[in-house]
Amino acid sequence: MRILLIASAFNSLTQRVQAELRDARHTVATEVVGDGDDVRRAVDRHSPELVVAPMLRTAVPADVWSRLTCLIVHPGPPGDRGPSSLDRAVHAGRTRWGVTVLQAEAELDAGPVWASAECTLPEGTSKSDLYRGEVADAALEALRSAVARFASGSHRPHPQDGVEPSASPRMRQDERRIDWQTFRTLDVLRTLRAADSQPGVLDELLGAEWFLHGGHAEDQLYGTPGEILATRAGAICRATVDGAVWIPQLRPRRAAGGPRTFRLPATLALGERLPDVPERPAPLELAPERHTHTEIRYRERNGVGFVRFSFPGGAMSTVQCRRLLAAYRYACTRPTRVVVLGGRRDFFSNGIHLGVIEAASDPAAEGWANIQALDDVVEAVLTTTDRLVVAALGGNAAAGGAMLAAAADEVWCRAGAVLNPHYRLMGLPGSEFWTYTLPRRVGPEITEALMRDAEPMSAATARRIGLVDRVLPTSPSGFAPRVAELAAALAEDPATHQRLAVKKTNRARDEATEPLAAYRDRELAAMHRVLFDPAAPHHALRRAFLRKEAPPGAAPALRG
Repeated sequence: MRILLIASAFNSLTQRVQAELRDARHTVATEVVGDGDDVRRAVDRHSPELVVAPMLRTAVPADVWSRLTCLIVHPGPPGDRGPSSLDRAVHAGRTRWGVTVLQAEAELDAGPVWASAECTLPEGTSKSDLYRGEVADAALEALRSAVARFASGSHRPHPQDGVEPSASPRMRQDERRIDWQTFRTLDVLRTLRAADSQPGVLDELLGAEWFLHGGHAEDQLYGTPGEILATRAGAICRATVDGAVWIPQLRPRRAAGGPRTFRLPATLALGERLPDVPERPAPLELAPERHTHTEIRYRERNGVGFVRFSFPGGAMSTVQCRRLLAAYRYACTRPTRVVVLGGRRDFFSNGIHLGVIEAASDPAAEGWANIQALDDVVEAVLTTTDRLVVAALGGNAAAGGAMLAAAADEVWCRAGAVLNPHYRLMGLPGSEFWTYTLPRRVGPEITEALMRDAEPMSAATARRIGLVDRVLPTSPSGFAPRVAELAAALAEDPATHQRLAVKKTNRARDEATEPLAAYRDRELAAMHRVLFDPAAPHHALRRAFLRKEAPPGAAPALRG
């Protein structure tokens, strides 16, 4: 069918819906719309047989839904209505939830139901992680059923008359407010997790107003509720009435008439306001019973070293790349046959940290340092010849993060992950040895198409073209245990010894043909020209991306 996706942003769910519908051989166009007129123009341009809205903040005009079936993906079970459904579910500590695909009508979220699916909401998981994980899985399950039912021509959606409606207004900041004098750690964490990554929790701190983003429990630090006790790896630790929480990111409140603000590591955002508190070292290895925050962890089991990392939004700053490199180098000193890189769930990596670059006094210099630091991590992976390296993608990967994964010997990807192995949409020529790894994996023609088309792809398509070696059809929470099983089997496999010998030979052959340094130098020369050219489009694209604005002179947003 000809399907038109309309969305308020080309977010993770919209990308996944586009990729998987195309995998199912539908002709799919995607347009980002701001109001009803945008929706009308999109429909007129594409003449679709079906309209699907994976994430839409505006109402579909009556003259559109009255003549075309428009399917709305609502992140709540049948009967649930309102724009903050998932926020409220996480805030209330619900453990079961669902997604409904319903037909657009005059009353928002009240149309007949085409399909629905249930999902779990694991305790301790943030709203944004759930949205990209369990909720997205349920959304695709329900949407596949709805599209198939529509295509049959015989299915009629059932009205919501028999379901008790539960409508709630948008969750306001006064409902999200943290009372540091009375809230327990669990209360604070649920409040923070229900607002991650948008809109954050508005709070007063050190004489200014900030949106707090992210939250992790701390079990050994105590103090006066609300005060900052310590810092670690850019995060701040604030006391609660019964413990403390780590807050990784802050976003300044937007000044009246000022530009939109964006998230930054908390200590960087606070700057000179930050009080003189101890910097706690980031432990690489932790006892299983500990509750604290660290972005990188190492664990060893059954001949496998696991370098677990999880950076907010998948962005990796210069400092974070250097810490990851140190952890990886440590892992390579251990008596293991396999090293696994990746988090337990959610983002693998989206490459360099655009926010830290934008906030720097010299963005070009910071961008240059960030790119080289990520290059160092990728080069370390590519030159490891005494053990197998597995990149474990429990979630999405993009740009330099996708190239970090591609550098591994094997790439294992959760079935629901979306990959964006390109740089063009940010106006960058690319680095991270992509000119070496991509042709080696997918061939020169597909490499050229990936960079030119700059489209998201499903894990299944990535496996088909050779970018991914194994797709694991697991739940988000089931991904890490399955990876551990497979990695242990790989470490015990007698054939691994022979694979290592072949790997070492191939690396030496490739180095003799053309050194990795030559690939790196060419890529960095092109990146340098862009970063240090004030007129290069990258700078406007970076600013617009961070502030969620259209870059100057941008054409209407359409894809496919």
